[in-house]
Amino acid sequence: MIEWRGPSPYYFVRVPGEESADIREVAAMATYGWGVIPVEARIGEVVFQTSLFPRDGGYLLPLKVAVRKPSGLSAGDDVTVRMTVRLHEPRPR
Repeated sequence: MIEWRGPSPYYFVRVPGEESADIREVAAMATYGWGVIPVEARIGEVVFQTSLFPRDGGYLLPLKVAVRKPSGLSAGDDVTVRMTVRLHEPRPR
């Protein structure tokens, strides 16, 4: 897990290269703009919905306090995440 320091700190898990490549293959069917990809993620027993942020050819998974605290996560920790990309339904014409 990495920490980005801005006006308030944000925490992210970097999605590995191979998984980022898989996500890019379905990105057009999932994104709702700006390249962000909606996902359902699970860390331990905590299940949450968020969006991946594109960054440096890969993706970052943001982790809110509500996810980090129950899992006891801190910057620098290795994190195992299970994710499902949420594809949107095609719009009828």
